[in-house]
Amino acid sequence: MNFNEVQFETAAGTFAQLPETDKPEIVFSGHSNVGKSSLINKLTQRKNLARVSSQPGKTATINFYDGKDFRLVDLPGYGYAKVSKAEKQRWAELVEGYFSAERNIALIIQIVDIRHKPTKDDYDMIRFLYNVNAPFVIVLTKKDKLKKTAYEKRIDEVIYELQEFEGVELIPFSAVDGSGLNDVKEVIEEYVYSEE
Repeated sequence: MNFNEVQFETAAGTFAQLPETDKPEIVFSGHSNVGKSSLINKLTQRKNLARVSSQPGKTATINFYDGKDFRLVDLPGYGYAKVSKAEKQRWAELVEGYFSAERNIALIIQIVDIRHKPTKDDYDMIRFLYNVNAPFVIVLTKKDKLKKTAYEKRIDEVIYELQEFEGVELIPFSAVDGSGLNDVKEVIEEYVYSEE
């Protein structure tokens, strides 16, 4: 799979704007500011393909990136407190609409910041994916921000915190030094090509 050829395709702010689902989709889901854009940029080896916002809650659309025989889908980050109730409602309807539209979802990459215990929103999203038997893995971002001992401690804690989701793969990742990137690429390829 050539991630370097990925191009921005479209941004959907409403359900009607979703593009046709004509190829396997790799979906990126997670809390605002958890590192979704940084992961997409690292994956595609591009600095600004997915815009990294210093202001959480800025991505209010589902952004689609075309990779010829697959598509990357960046969902709006959830859980940002300063967004209005109406805006949160619109996001929720957009994301729920996306998931209920019988799209060709090959894999969902659920992103959690390794430094912190998963939030209530993280648990809600993971539980939803787990209960509907969706194909997903959990990528633990920002591992470079922890020293070795703290990192090892957090890995043990995360395994405990997510123990109810038996069998779900955890992939530690750093957008800074690229560690874990090959694991992310491999799991994407595995899920996309097992669709065929």
